[in-house]
Amino acid sequence: MKKNIAVVSGLAVLVLGAGVASAGGSKGSIGVGGEYQLNGLGGMSASYDMGEFHLGGFFGFADGGGDDDTDVALGARFYYHVHSSAMADFGVGGSVGLGFLDDGVAATDKETVLYIEPGVQARAFVASNVALSFTAGLSIGVADANGVLVGAQPTGIAGFHYYFF
Repeated sequence: MKKNIAVVSGLAVLVLGAGVASAGGSKGSIGVGGEYQLNGLGGMSASYDMGEFHLGGFFGFADGGGDDDTDVALGARFYYHVHSSAMADFGVGGSVGLGFLDDGVAATDKETVLYIEPGVQARAFVASNVALSFTAGLSIGVADANGVLVGAQPTGIAGFHYYFF
């Protein structure tokens, strides 16, 4: 009988002592990975999870090998978590992306594109520190953007982050 009480007591301590894991693994954690905007700008990214929200940025670089055909992309994003569970969160926010792109016509011509993208993002944590993100929203080109002054198109994209805590 004493063995059963010890086993039940030990299990109760384990169950009651275990806390619920929060999405993001830990408040204040930093994640690195890759993420693109809805319009296609993106690259390597970093994300800082503050619990109630997460913010981050990306940097992309591509060189086609020729003269003056280097593309550079920079961006920032912010999502406020309107709902969180143990292994996922759903945020409302958006991103801003700036690209310096080769226009493909003349070797010295560059496009400077600017996109503002309001939207929603769901992050699913496949492990306590590995997140897959799925983003949907509008992509609004406000500079160059292939000759369109202002245009919007609903679309979606995915990303990945590994969080350190």
